[in-house]
Amino acid sequence: MDRIVVRGGERLTGEVAISGSKNSSLALMAAALLAEGETRLSNVPRLRDVHAMLELLRALGARAEWVGAHSLVIDGAPVSNPEAPYDLVRKMRASFMVLGPLLARFGTARVSEPGGCAIGVRPIDQHLKGLRALGAKVRLDHGCVEATTAGLSGSRVSFDLNTVNGTQNVMMAAALAPGESVLENAAREPEVLELATVLNRMGAGVRGAGGDRIVITGVESLRGVEHEVSGDRIEAGTLLCAALVTGGDIEITGIDTASLESTLDKLAETGAEIEAQPHRVRARAPGRLRGVQVVTAPFPGYPTDMQAQLMALVATAEGSSVITERVFENRFMHVPELLRMGADISLSGRAAHVRGVPRLAGAQVMATDLRASAGLIVAALASEGDTVVHRVYHIDRGYERIEDKLRGLGAAIHREG
Repeated sequence: MDRIVVRGGERLTGEVAISGSKNSSLALMAAALLAEGETRLSNVPRLRDVHAMLELLRALGARAEWVGAHSLVIDGAPVSNPEAPYDLVRKMRASFMVLGPLLARFGTARVSEPGGCAIGVRPIDQHLKGLRALGAKVRLDHGCVEATTAGLSGSRVSFDLNTVNGTQNVMMAAALAPGESVLENAAREPEVLELATVLNRMGAGVRGAGGDRIVITGVESLRGVEHEVSGDRIEAGTLLCAALVTGGDIEITGIDTASLESTLDKLAETGAEIEAQPHRVRARAPGRLRGVQVVTAPFPGYPTDMQAQLMALVATAEGSSVITERVFENRFMHVPELLRMGADISLSGRAAHVRGVPRLAGAQVMATDLRASAGLIVAALASEGDTVVHRVYHIDRGYERIEDKLRGLGAAIHREG
């Protein structure tokens, strides 16, 4: 099993291009099932999760192929089997987003309940509530969701809580549901807005995405389009933390900086010098950074997917930090591993109290989920000696060649099989 070895103490400098967004890519791949004709997506990262979604689309009968290094061509016309099996869906939670498109196209769908990182309860009830409102009959059968309809129709959906994938799933189904659908308390994340943009280019009528009220006018059919996936805001934030924890100075490109606002604001609070332009950001650590207080929240708040990386950053900052996790109840699994590296962290409910230490120490650590693995690599860069991060298949789910990108910035990092 692969592991990543990091020798800490190297200052990161230089420029790095951000890969395409994992979360946007997965939603857009599901949306391709709605279209008549081919959908071509460029700037798609080659990740474990993307490959898992490709497997699923092919199992459904779609033609889905790589064309070049980072482009996909997906044709949903050949789909004849609206059933997503457990062996594929269990690998990745986002694969559940095929439910809405399959139901809209075929009037029936059977999708296994999803898997993914064990970071807390992420119920699918909001997905099902929305589809029921559009006219679906839904039942659970031995770990599978069976949905049928004699015909979807526009309706009002009021989500009980913020759900990105739930909002996207219902959006896709509503795009082909006659009449007008109104999604209240919808997720505002950039990935929702990007999906709406692509659906509109396919011929859908989606208004208000990016806000908490989305209005969708259903159409009879959608067409395939070409689209370049936006840069990954979480990879961007991770690389900024990686550079700053080393006292470095880097510039990232290929990212919509508006999607990074809350992350950049919090990094600036630590004392980092941030220069943001529309599609690039420069970050520099002028000296030892300061502790901060942060509470994770749905967009536009501070992202839960950047919590572990920020904790690793402030583990060596001057003073104390308090990091409160409000999105997932089980997202502090990286804390015991950071303690093994010499961090001073105590937990109280959903709050982590971090007292900065001058330097961390290299150790053998184990990644427990995708973002925790990124946090451990950030911490390793600020450590004395070697750190060995085990179970790095987690990081391969969401970061494309992270060791190559960090090595290009001056890190002493390599992968061992």
